[in-house]
Amino acid sequence: MADQNGNFIWYELLTPDPDSAKAFYDAVVGWDIEPQPAGPLDYRMIRRGDGGDAGGVMRLMANKQAGGARPVWLGYLPVEDVDATIAAIKSDGGQVHMPATDMAGVGRIAMVTDPAGAAFYIMRPVPPEGQPDAVSDVFSVDRPQHVRWNELTTSDPGGAVNFYRRHFGWSQEGSMPMGELGDYRFLQDGDVGIGAIMGLIPPNTRPQWSYYFGVEDIDRAAETIRSAGGTITAEPMEIPGGEYSLSAIDPQGTSFGLVGPRKA
Repeated sequence: MADQNGNFIWYELLTPDPDSAKAFYDAVVGWDIEPQPAGPLDYRMIRRGDGGDAGGVMRLMANKQAGGARPVWLGYLPVEDVDATIAAIKSDGGQVHMPATDMAGVGRIAMVTDPAGAAFYIMRPVPPEGQPDAVSDVFSVDRPQHVRWNELTTSDPGGAVNFYRRHFGWSQEGSMPMGELGDYRFLQDGDVGIGAIMGLIPPNTRPQWSYYFGVEDIDRAAETIRSAGGTITAEPMEIPGGEYSLSAIDPQGTSFGLVGPRKA
């Protein structure tokens, strides 16, 4: 597979109710999440309107999933060697929550946490048959129905910058003051701004990655969140560049964000 550098190459929703998740996210973001497939594994692809994939949805079975049964969005970071990366992360204070596993036709994956406890997957992907140079396009800085921003809230922002720089080659340039939360530190993968790291205030929050999905109209999306049973935790606010972002929780309790223009 072509070099993906260190940016996220896949996103996955773990939820106890994929059917309700489909109804909610299809309406809010504009996706078309597949219906339940045949077979024992309930894993559904998230289809974008342009025909591409935005990620996947897995049914969360109580006490069966690594890391517990809490509904959550998780991202996948690409690595050359899953086992070597696990060893490096463990030696750096991180933990393994799902051991390295080979998935036929998909690749080798593991679920880990950084030293502060934020979870993510690492993956050595297998390219699709006949497409050795395939590149993931689930992330985009400006397109709707893609993840447009990756945000880490953590108890140790400085340590997180150093951790992700060491293991995934990111850089950190530029910041914005956030009061008692400290600086909002922007992250880059090469010359692409992929997200930011910010502090948190324990004990009300815990270290985690949050993902912001692109929408075509932030106000329409906010109305749909409310009407579809979700909860907005941070109302639309203007961000650099003139667009707006919000934070929300879906009906199953999973946090996520949206970003897009205000068209009213």
